[in-house]
Amino acid sequence: MNDRATAGAFVTKTFDYDGGRPVTVYVPPDPPEAVVFASDGQRISQWGPFLEAADVPPTMIVGGHGLTNEHLRLQEYSPVFDAERFAAHEKFFVGNVRQWITSRFGVGLPAERTAVFGASAGRELALALGLRHPDVYGAIFCASPGAGYTPAEGMPPRIPRTYLVAGTQEPFFLENAMRWAAALRDAGADVVMKERTGSHGDAFWRKEFPLMVAWAFGRE
Repeated sequence: MNDRATAGAFVTKTFDYDGGRPVTVYVPPDPPEAVVFASDGQRISQWGPFLEAADVPPTMIVGGHGLTNEHLRLQEYSPVFDAERFAAHEKFFVGNVRQWITSRFGVGLPAERTAVFGASAGRELALALGLRHPDVYGAIFCASPGAGYTPAEGMPPRIPRTYLVAGTQEPFFLENAMRWAAALRDAGADVVMKERTGSHGDAFWRKEFPLMVAWAFGRE
């Protein structure tokens, strides 16, 4: 990194996209060995200290903030509701944000050390971007997926490694996670599917997050 003064801290930048969109970055105390790009970043970026307490490589979290308007949020996160709005957000998330991370923090972004994460509606963005950009994201972290964006009959030839998790107390989301796991496995992907005791919410997902990072980046 080219700015150690920010190590162990949170950095937020507001981009011009869509009238002003914040991105919050968790910068680990040690030079990052991996990067996780996340939807709903106003929440997910705050999970950085939980990674510090786990036996995982130093990991940067790059969190694009999600909209409070649920209808517009879903249009940005899923390609099935509003293709034009999704494409604009995809360009912002995959292009502008990544370019800023490279220039601002001097972090290399090889796909094998980069993941995309989403939970609930945010997992639609994680799966969609992971499947569309396997050259960018080497791993997909997907928690408690909803049913708006479902597996296509024809999967892309190259699929990132994928870690799915859902709770026993959220049967709707557990069923969707299992459906995605089966479809990805049928397409030849490397898939982990975890069924945990738990319910829909940040406390459940935050507990699983370090396990996802450990699985993807080398310390299981």
